Amino acid sequence: MNASLDALLANATLWRARGAAQPGDAADRPHLATGWPKLDAELPGRGWPLGTLIELLLPETGAGELSLLLPALGTLAAEPIAAERRWLAWIAPPHAPYPPALAQSGIRPDRLLLVSAEKTPDRLWAIEQALRSGSCAAVLAWLDAADDRWLRRLKLAAETGRTLAVLLRPARRRASASPASLRLALEPTPTGLDLWVLKSRGRGPVRVHDVFGA
Repeated sequence: MNASLDALLANATLWRARGAAQPGDAADRPHLATGWPKLDAELPGRGWPLGTLIELLLPETGAGELSLLLPALGTLAAEPIAAERRWLAWIAPPHAPYPPALAQSGIRPDRLLLVSAEKTPDRLWAIEQALRSGSCAAVLAWLDAADDRWLRRLKLAAETGRTLAVLLRPARRRASASPASLRLALEPTPTGLDLWVLKSRGRGPVRVHDVFGA
């Protein structure tokens, strides 16, 4: 097992779901379809970029962020793993995952790696270790404050593998500079969810209406 993941697994605040390991590996490709055609149509590569940093800016937790990510996470969970299992790491989530919702997307609990880290330095360390390990198909991390130096470190760590690397941050960080390759602001509406694509490769800001709609 990778040394950086060994260090992360040794942390006492870590919870690992139990289950049999599955063989295989996530597909080696630069982008992963989001599962939402309206969003894919507005993104370079027609999906989430892998091996780089993505930021989702939330007005509050539960703004639709997990619904947005679940199709892609389900795709990663379904792909075979060649040499060793690849985890879906959730770092400092505000609430425990809801297994029935995960099951609907084809995600078994034994694929999850949950890390509890209350202090920002601990979160940053855990995120960097998970990204550098090469053993995580996806890293979702709930993070508020982080300076530019640390964000660049995380982006560099994400580039070491084809990991879906997502930082979930408060909307008040929208005005802050970020090295993330893709930044989206979520805007819940009475009928669903709108998104602002604030930053993406070669594109200016664009609003995507009713992402979950047909």
